[in-house]
Amino acid sequence: FHVHYERIARAIVQVVRDPARAEEIAAETFWKFWRNSKAAQGGQAFGWLYRTAVRMAIDELRKEARRIRNESSQTIRQPTRTPEEAHAAAEERDRVRLVLASLDRRQAELLLLRNNDLSYAEVAAVLDLNPASVGTLISRAQQAFRKEYVTQYGEPNYER
Repeated sequence: FHVHYERIARAIVQVVRDPARAEEIAAETFWKFWRNSKAAQGGQAFGWLYRTAVRMAIDELRKEARRIRNESSQTIRQPTRTPEEAHAAAEERDRVRLVLASLDRRQAELLLLRNNDLSYAEVAAVLDLNPASVGTLISRAQQAFRKEYVTQYGEPNYER
């Protein structure tokens, strides 16, 4: 717990963008680890913890995406009072989260773990992959992300 908690919570907060919820998910991850410690003994504990944390964060992201879709279909959006740049950045973050939530779980995990500055070897250990294939899998995940983004929102507008 003391060795991995902070790093796991940081990885989760980058996904869910809510430090309090990230701490809850991290605690739930360690609770699952305690209850299923036979599944992740020894050197596998590191990978099991990260894999479980990322999956739980993705599940939370998907739950939030469903909530946003349900709320937006039921309510009329009020104009925001934030500056245009802040609004555009928040909108883009929401788009990225929704696209990640719609990707295959493994692809989303690859992108999130790599975004958290894990090396290819660490990503391979977390997801139980061949280290030689991680680069190719990440490349495919990036292509799938771009394709899904373009399908949902069109070409990105970088002039914002």
